Amino acid sequence: MAQRRPTLADVAAEAGVSKAAVSRVINDAPGVSAQTREHVRRVISHLGYRPDPVARALASGHGEVVELVIVDDTAVFGTSPYYGRVTAGVLQELAGSNAQLRVHVVEERDTAALLNRIAASVSLGVLLIHVPSELAVDFYRRCERVVTLGPSVPGLPFVGLENADGAYAAMQHLHATGRRHIAALHGQAGNSCADGRREGYRRAVRDFGLPDISATGKFRRESGYELTRRLLESHPRIDAIFAGCDLMATGAMQALGDAGRKIPDDVAVVGFDDSVIAECANPPMSSVHQPVEQMAAAATRALINRQIAPHWRLVFPASLQVRQSTAA
Repeated sequence: MAQRRPTLADVAAEAGVSKAAVSRVINDAPGVSAQTREHVRRVISHLGYRPDPVARALASGHGEVVELVIVDDTAVFGTSPYYGRVTAGVLQELAGSNAQLRVHVVEERDTAALLNRIAASVSLGVLLIHVPSELAVDFYRRCERVVTLGPSVPGLPFVGLENADGAYAAMQHLHATGRRHIAALHGQAGNSCADGRREGYRRAVRDFGLPDISATGKFRRESGYELTRRLLESHPRIDAIFAGCDLMATGAMQALGDAGRKIPDDVAVVGFDDSVIAECANPPMSSVHQPVEQMAAAATRALINRQIAPHWRLVFPASLQVRQSTAA
């Protein structure tokens, strides 16, 4: 018959102390004398006791946990490739460890209350996505173990992308293929990623002497469709579209098809993110590559290894992946 696995209660009985005392020793918590701590450790070694990491997490209410806080609509979370890639990157870094991932998707009006609850039980740390900057600053002052995905405000640790350079590369490619009326579909103002991509577009417009044909919406397929429909009415000479994300770009491609515009013969299209939907689009879509999984893994690794400090940052380069949607 297999030998029964020793429990925390077995250690407490053998050592002649309470289970609470054993728990304090295991978790390096105060409240136990050095002599008792050493005695309990000898008993743990003798019995071959190994704490159950899941049970520890459940018992403590938080355990070794990375919190992922996303401010967005739950419906968008379920359809956006970006969030799935972030989650995959975090889990990739946690694989083989005892740590767990807890995901919170919250609307902006409920964000402050959620952050207050998390602040009371932060374990390994917190990753923030699209959290309003004033809330992110306040949370960081209380917790410190915080990294934002994308720059938020000066001083907050973040992992980001060279968004402006990526947008500029997309515009440079479109200009090189002979496009001269390039419209841009920008994401919402105040979103750091959208702001960076807008900056890159405008820099290219100035450098190449192009007209600024811009519209601002949200990182949504529906927004890309509606903005493109309006731009085609007001600027019928559009021969290319740079979209701030792949979801907007797919909406743009749908609107172009409904308007009878061929891609890329009449209008070329470039997205941003280089997600799976870029490869699966018809035709396959050129897109600025963003290594989302690696970025999320790097942010997680920095939290686990306690590498973050005020003004810590890690910025990844952006590169353009050319496909049939911009063929010359």
